Amino acid sequence: MKKVMKKYGSFLLISLAFMACQEDEPGLSTLLTPANLSITTDIASDQSGNVSVTTTADNALNIHVIFKENNDPVVVKPGEPATFQYTQSGQYSQIITVVAYGTGGTASSKTITIDLDVRLLIDPAILQKLAGDGTKRWVWNKEELGHWGADAAFNEQNDGFPAPPNSMNPCLYDDVLVFSYDENDSYGYQLETGVNDETLVGWADVQYFFPNATPQQFVDECHDISTANSTAVKSIDTDTSFLVVEEDGELYLEVENSTLSFWSGATRYKIIELTDDFLHVRGDHQPILETIEIAYYHQFRPEDYDPNAGFESEFNTLFWSEEFSVAGTPDPAVWNIDTGVLGVAGTPTGNNEAQVYTNDPNNITVENDVLKITAIADGSGGYTSGRINSLGNFEFQYGRVEIRAKLPTGGGTWPALWMLGGDLLSNPWPGAGEIDIMEHVGNNQDNIIAALHDPINFGATPRTVTTTVTGVSDDFHLYSMEWTASGITFLVDNVEFGTIANDGTRPFDKDFFFILNVAMGGNLGGTIDPAFTQSTMEVDYIRVYK
Repeated sequence: MKKVMKKYGSFLLISLAFMACQEDEPGLSTLLTPANLSITTDIASDQSGNVSVTTTADNALNIHVIFKENNDPVVVKPGEPATFQYTQSGQYSQIITVVAYGTGGTASSKTITIDLDVRLLIDPAILQKLAGDGTKRWVWNKEELGHWGADAAFNEQNDGFPAPPNSMNPCLYDDVLVFSYDENDSYGYQLETGVNDETLVGWADVQYFFPNATPQQFVDECHDISTANSTAVKSIDTDTSFLVVEEDGELYLEVENSTLSFWSGATRYKIIELTDDFLHVRGDHQPILETIEIAYYHQFRPEDYDPNAGFESEFNTLFWSEEFSVAGTPDPAVWNIDTGVLGVAGTPTGNNEAQVYTNDPNNITVENDVLKITAIADGSGGYTSGRINSLGNFEFQYGRVEIRAKLPTGGGTWPALWMLGGDLLSNPWPGAGEIDIMEHVGNNQDNIIAALHDPINFGATPRTVTTTVTGVSDDFHLYSMEWTASGITFLVDNVEFGTIANDGTRPFDKDFFFILNVAMGGNLGGTIDPAFTQSTMEVDYIRVYK
């Protein structure tokens, strides 16, 4: 088991506090050593690993309970229980050390041994996503904006600093996180550091743990953290255990006495998003030399992740992208906010739909690098929503389109990611042609529809392909289209689910523009749930490859 460092400042801080408050005449102080230590343990019988230790002692000011070697102590008052959860499954013995501190830094200690029977269970679906079939390896999602970030603590989204793609120090990117499990429900976590065993250390901690270093403000540094030179340092494991716990409906990933690559001191991370191919977490921690707690955001992909797995694209050069990186109104240089009764002239926005499109930020806005289009019940039997298009601003012919989105839910919702021919104003629908990259109907949850409309097949008789994708309203998925002169192929998460032929008799050999919207009811949306209040479509990005 490889060891690296961990902050361990409690004993040092107590000593410093004592020295700071000593009088000039130390002989005036009465030194009373704690005596008669009495330790009571309460071990949960439900195999949860929860243990409570209560200590009493004469002349004790506070009690430090060290539940595991190299772990920080749990500090309590005499008679106050100290609690801890052991996350290693199995039957084994564990040594606990109790230190009672008295006046003048005097101390007495006692060691006990407890017998444990632990069997912690992680939801199988969550475990499959995190650890795969037994050992899954994750690396930084370094090609994406915001793969690392920092903001004020406890913010659900990163409104502070999102790191640009490939902008962090390479010593961060060669770290690998390995999550594993076995038939005994033991959950293993290992941090594999790269060249010279170095990983990235937050700048505010570098100076404290590496006194000879001279970090610049806000400049993190690479260090072999097993060589930290500080009396306040204990070791931390890179080969340890993990656990996923649920609190108040939220999931948290805990790595015992370790870190998820970037070393900030956080060992507990809120899971913002977890799929088979994406792990996004937030760790809240206060660095030693900072006065506020900071949220650190981490995004990872499986080491063997291939965005084009199962489909070989002929379009590999990024031609255009919309990352929604500017908050507020969607970029007017790209997007027209469509508020007309019929929207863009000639488009089929009737369809007996119930919504009215607005430019209200409650219906359409960009927040935290995500476009949000929200359908809202207005309380009087009507509905408002949002719709944008790129007509006249961005249009293209042939290529690969990738749109990462999370869909709204609820009976009657009808979100769509689609395109119309750029000659629409002079060649009304269906003459201009329509490409539906993704349509979803809340009354048929998780069923994804792709379709083509043209003068031969349109309205109620389009050419369509469909697929079922679990959790389209719970997680982001990648909706793609591969458009050539001979056909248009549709994919979800890079898995092909249908190709519709293209030839000269169809209007799919010219420039098209994008439309994004959430409709309510109508011919396809169907009956609206009377209990519906609101739901949002979130779009992370749109990318076009040539």
